[in-house]
Amino acid sequence: MIRNLSLLLALLLAGTSVLTAQDRPVAFTGATVYPISSPPIENGVVIVHNGVITAVGDATTRIPSNAERVDASGKVIMPGLVDTHSHIGGGDGGDATSALHPDVRIVDAIDVNSDTFRKARTGGVTTVNVMPGSGHLLSGQTVYLKLRHANTIYDMLVNPDITNGMIGGIKMANGTNSLRGAPFPGTRARSAAMMRDLFVRAQHYQRQIEQADGDIDKMPARNLQLEAMVEVLEGTRLVHFHTHRHDDILTVLRLREEFGFRVVLHHVSEAWKVADEIAAAGVGSSIILIDSPGGKLEAMNLLPISGRALEQAGADVAFHTDDGVTDSRLFLRMAAQAVRVGMSREKALEGLTLAGARMMDMEDRVGSLEVGKDGDLIILSGDPFSVYTFVEQTWIEGIKVYDRSVPAQRVFNTGGWEVFRGEFFDHYSTDSN
Repeated sequence: MIRNLSLLLALLLAGTSVLTAQDRPVAFTGATVYPISSPPIENGVVIVHNGVITAVGDATTRIPSNAERVDASGKVIMPGLVDTHSHIGGGDGGDATSALHPDVRIVDAIDVNSDTFRKARTGGVTTVNVMPGSGHLLSGQTVYLKLRHANTIYDMLVNPDITNGMIGGIKMANGTNSLRGAPFPGTRARSAAMMRDLFVRAQHYQRQIEQADGDIDKMPARNLQLEAMVEVLEGTRLVHFHTHRHDDILTVLRLREEFGFRVVLHHVSEAWKVADEIAAAGVGSSIILIDSPGGKLEAMNLLPISGRALEQAGADVAFHTDDGVTDSRLFLRMAAQAVRVGMSREKALEGLTLAGARMMDMEDRVGSLEVGKDGDLIILSGDPFSVYTFVEQTWIEGIKVYDRSVPAQRVFNTGGWEVFRGEFFDHYSTDSN
């Protein structure tokens, strides 16, 4: 209770408020603006009102007389970052009773008071796909969140209809993570067979529903696992597929071809080996890059050239943090590594924003600075790919959710892991200077 009161006080003192509507226009002026969907604008203007972008243009753009002005001269403004694969929020997924848990929802296990959300905001992340883990062939349903200040999980949901709506995708995986004793598979071939069996059972369940034609007496008994898989077969629920080796990547593409589901490939350490095949399948890839060796054997060929290879092949490329595998505070640096080895700046910036939005079916709302889209943006101190650049402010739907000038918030960007202990937070949370 004390900690929650401290958080509320800190936010109020910092000039932000929990769940406050943006009833006054905010005009950001003077910055170099990267809309992503169009060329950069020097001395640009971005206006947000009622949570939505109402204008993007040069210095001649008309600014409403009652607008709050944010002078960003000498800075860079770009869309809020979209993290397509993260584990922030302290949630979990399936357990050891089965290798396949399509009925499990991570939304039922997320702690909105987790400090990991504050950490991600300091890195400029505004939209995130929170995943259950990858130790299963299917570990559960993901959830798409906006990193708004929140009292409950409902305040963060992209789609607030948590009961009947589509609030996320579904997480599948192959490779070594799920290889162990029964009931888990012991080989890669057995992994694919178990997935195929689940899809076949879902197809049968789908046919039973279609044949019932709305007649309650003819409907099959409700099956939460197969319900989720029917959504996958119908294309309303997107599959986010953890995969590393080139042979595992091709197995995913075979399953997709056989059952017709929509899929985003995640990690794809060896994407550079099969970039043409990925592009030919018309499948997007959300990649991760690391700047130090280590990890598991199947990821030994995780090279930063995958971004360049996929771009050259014509495939859609996004980036993700997999936080805590990598840190949300350093998300910009991941794309910078890809640029260093030949990926274009334009596609790398898109990979942090609009490409990720496409891979979450959210390109009509986030990922670029365009009129009518959500007012999610970040203010950077300099070039997005410079090691000297940091996020100065993060805004979601016209509300400032992070300000580096406030020590109580800045500490979540600059501090070590001790910052995320409750005692430390309570000490600093009322510091608004």
